[in-house]
Amino acid sequence: MIYADYNGSAPLNEDIKNFLIERLNENENFANPNASHKIGNRLTRRIEKSRKSLANLMGCKPGQIFFNSGASEGISHVFHSILDPYVCLPKDQKPCIITSDIEHAAVLKTAEYWDSKGFNLHQIGSKEDGTIKLDHLESLLQKHPGKIGLISIMAANNETGVIQPYKEISEIAKKYGIPFFSDTTQYIGKTPFNFEETGMDFAVSSSHKIGGLIGSGFVVAKDPTLLRTFIHGGGQETGVRAGTQNYIGIECMGKAANKLLEEMEHICELKSHREKFEKSLKAIGVDCYVVGESAPRLPGTTLISFPGYSSKELQAKLESSDIFVTTSSACSDSKSRISHVIKSMGLPTEVGLAVIRISICHEKAEENYQEILKNIRTLLVEK
Repeated sequence: MIYADYNGSAPLNEDIKNFLIERLNENENFANPNASHKIGNRLTRRIEKSRKSLANLMGCKPGQIFFNSGASEGISHVFHSILDPYVCLPKDQKPCIITSDIEHAAVLKTAEYWDSKGFNLHQIGSKEDGTIKLDHLESLLQKHPGKIGLISIMAANNETGVIQPYKEISEIAKKYGIPFFSDTTQYIGKTPFNFEETGMDFAVSSSHKIGGLIGSGFVVAKDPTLLRTFIHGGGQETGVRAGTQNYIGIECMGKAANKLLEEMEHICELKSHREKFEKSLKAIGVDCYVVGESAPRLPGTTLISFPGYSSKELQAKLESSDIFVTTSSACSDSKSRISHVIKSMGLPTEVGLAVIRISICHEKAEENYQEILKNIRTLLVEK
């Protein structure tokens, strides 16, 4: 079996699985980490150890990381923190929001919610290579001076793997004095990252994208005082995110971060295997198109189209050979329609109807790519 949907969710790392089994077999395993007794204190220390591990992965300070249920919550938390202070103002006094039209649904839907509350939403389109139009961003800022409250642009696209010019966006946002939030969910763990060097004000990620348990994640804030309480209650996470911490999930997430740091050199080598794979795909003798090929991309992500074929049909046939790919984002994979990302890039309809996304990890990469190539060749050429 070849699992090629790491952008959707990474499988639970084997080391994490073993740690989890050992962890659950420990005596004095469960307690409230906020309790003052020794078991609670022990859990608190483990949470803080994980916070340090994730800070090392993210290139930030431990005190800038706040745990939550995942990136979707983190996204809502950031929007709430920046925009809620203006919610009672008249519509003409509320700031605008700038995002791109290739964002993950978690950003798109959150932005649309605040737009419905009177915060005017502006969306930036993307170029044919999948990167956003920086000139469009500049023009919006010049057109609405002093009226932009938040810029939200992802670091890497979940469908194409295209890495966005986030450092340039950070510089532009800084020039105009506007908070810049980047959804880094797909970026983290797939290529080196240093939050401090990016210039971002906020970032988010999820545990299940980096080999940990589902249901855990975190938000990173350059200035933690800008985060407003999003979930009210017992005052956990220095008061900005109440609720008893998912300490088992957090510990697994910290372990996953350490594992990624150890393997980052090998993860970066994945790019050469992907390029070789894509070159071989284009040589099998059928029309194919690698989406975002000319742009910088995540090492293990290929969104490829075989015009004239059906995405769903290709996905089903590969699955019959125990190869699991998706047709776009997992959040829209069940719907037979052209991705909003493909539409934004201005690609032909026949390309959008025939895409499959192949996203893998560095382990056995060359072997897995060869097997996927063999099966695609059999399906399209030797049928």
